[in-house]
Amino acid sequence: MRTGALLLLVLAMTACSPAADEPISDFLARTLPEGPGGTVIAARGDRIVDCEGFGLADRAAGTPAACDTVYDVMSITKQFTAAAILKLETMGRLRTSDPISAHLGQVPPGKQGITVHHLLTHTAGLPESLGDDYEVLSREGLLARALASAPLSAPGERFRYSNAGYSVLAAIIEKVSGLGYEEFLAEHLFAPAGMTSTGYVLPHWDRSRMAVEYDAGGRAKGRPDEHPRAPDGPYWNLRGNGGMLSTARDMFRWHRALIGDTVLPGGAKDKLFTPYAPMPDSDESYAYGWSMHGTGDGRIAWHDGGNSWSLASYARSLDDGVMTFWVSNHAYRDSRWNLEDVQEDLTLGILDRARASAA
Repeated sequence: MRTGALLLLVLAMTACSPAADEPISDFLARTLPEGPGGTVIAARGDRIVDCEGFGLADRAAGTPAACDTVYDVMSITKQFTAAAILKLETMGRLRTSDPISAHLGQVPPGKQGITVHHLLTHTAGLPESLGDDYEVLSREGLLARALASAPLSAPGERFRYSNAGYSVLAAIIEKVSGLGYEEFLAEHLFAPAGMTSTGYVLPHWDRSRMAVEYDAGGRAKGRPDEHPRAPDGPYWNLRGNGGMLSTARDMFRWHRALIGDTVLPGGAKDKLFTPYAPMPDSDESYAYGWSMHGTGDGRIAWHDGGNSWSLASYARSLDDGVMTFWVSNHAYRDSRWNLEDVQEDLTLGILDRARASAA
């Protein structure tokens, strides 16, 4: 998640402006700078309004970005981890109120008050990270570092964004389910949702569909699966909090599954989208893997993800079913473009046009 990204979302629930009547493709053409590649999808309810690529997914091969191009969705991974925890709760395997010691065994005195809920809401007092994303680190190594880290605040006291906390949640998923993290998600979330192109290593992607990422100097950094990782996915500084690969079409399928009870019953979805932890310097609160913004007219759930090369944003209007997901494999170019500069306008504009075109 990139703090300070979308100030979103009061405007998202206002009536569409006349400009919202323009096609999404025209809006993209005048809003996006010339150069980056990526994909955009927009939907209302269970109907795709628009799905299209812009620019190139692989410059060396001349491959255009498309609706089924595979990207790293980065911190948007957290919503899958949160949904998996709630799935385990509906299965009677854990409770979000459980202390982490119930699933991890003995923990140091300073960590005994941490619950699963605290990890989900970034209120456990854990650091943002415990090392480089691509550092060779096992599950038990990650847990040892997390439990030995100095508390930054008391459990439940305040929101402190923590990738490490979501990796601890991934470890809990494995210990409670007896399955690997990705295996559990694939069986209990992705398959029921009809998602065929989301995961770390299990989907059978044609690698030519994977977008190559580019740095601010325009240099190719390879495809997401070419970065250092274990045979079953990222090492544990990234597992559970980022690094999931997916497509725009699969992100729509996830949205569609969350509209109904395909992956989670109503009560569990209520917990998923309840704003629990106020976020500093913001009018938003964090739910379980989602940032929440509410107005008198409706509620927006959103999350973004970014690294040094790519940027993605996923936003869902919970009251009228409008959604958008967009991602770029080249978000930053020295002295030419920075997609964070247009992130808010892009997300809001797509939502408005999806709402207008589906009316």
